[in-house]
Amino acid sequence: MSQEGAPVRLVGVVDPDPARAEAVAREFGCRSFASIQQLTTAHSEVQAASVAVPTIHHLSAAQQLMEVGVDVLIEKPLAASLAEADELIRMAERLGRIVQVGHLERFNPAVRAAVPVITRPMFFEVHRLSVFTPRSLDVDVVLDLMIHDLDIVLSFANSPIKEVRAVGLPILSGKVDIANVRLEFESGCIANFTASRVSTERVRKLRFFQPKQYVSLDYGRQDVLVFTVGADAAAGAPSVNPQIQMAKLPTTNEEPLHAELKSFLDSVERRTQPTVTLGDGRRALAVALDIVSAIRTHGKKIDLDRLHA
Repeated sequence: MSQEGAPVRLVGVVDPDPARAEAVAREFGCRSFASIQQLTTAHSEVQAASVAVPTIHHLSAAQQLMEVGVDVLIEKPLAASLAEADELIRMAERLGRIVQVGHLERFNPAVRAAVPVITRPMFFEVHRLSVFTPRSLDVDVVLDLMIHDLDIVLSFANSPIKEVRAVGLPILSGKVDIANVRLEFESGCIANFTASRVSTERVRKLRFFQPKQYVSLDYGRQDVLVFTVGADAAAGAPSVNPQIQMAKLPTTNEEPLHAELKSFLDSVERRTQPTVTLGDGRRALAVALDIVSAIRTHGKKIDLDRLHA
């Protein structure tokens, strides 16, 4: 962003592994530090920081930064527990800090393009499949991958959740690696989610139905197709069925991470509420933890430990 002329400068990277910190600092032309205190002591002018440490350290890292006047972007999931999330919310309010939660897909051009066409979603079908990597194994697939889609569906459905049903299995790690979830909302909307980090292919798709429309969103391709039935379909292109018109929504190509950071820094500069608030992060975390609990309950019901023995 600084190369594009944005008024921002990367001053340092913090990592308790000195070799790792130094390697990243060399790559990006900044200084390396072994602790947050070292960074903020050496650079008292630091205004904003990304907290991309393991989830269990989010509260501690964010607290150290906020207490010395630094605004923070905290990676998802927001915290390891709702109690920690609530503490972050209290801290941000008390210290007057800007805090954005790193739900990256909010900044996906396809998601942004789909928002204006939402009317009354009644059914979601979501798939997020990834090949196995050793990263993020401190949390299960719900908090690692599915939480992206939970955040999007919660914002699209805009209704309290009535019921959670879930099943999940550990495959290659000690945590749940594949999960299937069914949420029912007070509005009557149903959402089915499948998330896997042991797939042979990478799939990131969200589809939803609403009166007279079917919307298909591909996170990876960053495109949205809208199929419309009846009189409202006049503007689209004919499909195989002449009663159904198809339209590809216009999108503005931008790397979601770039858009996320730009949005965060804009909030910091203007002192405005970020696009993804602490409340949004807490809401997604609460649902994710309910799902984890439902998976655990289902596993006990079918005696999953004995089946895996």
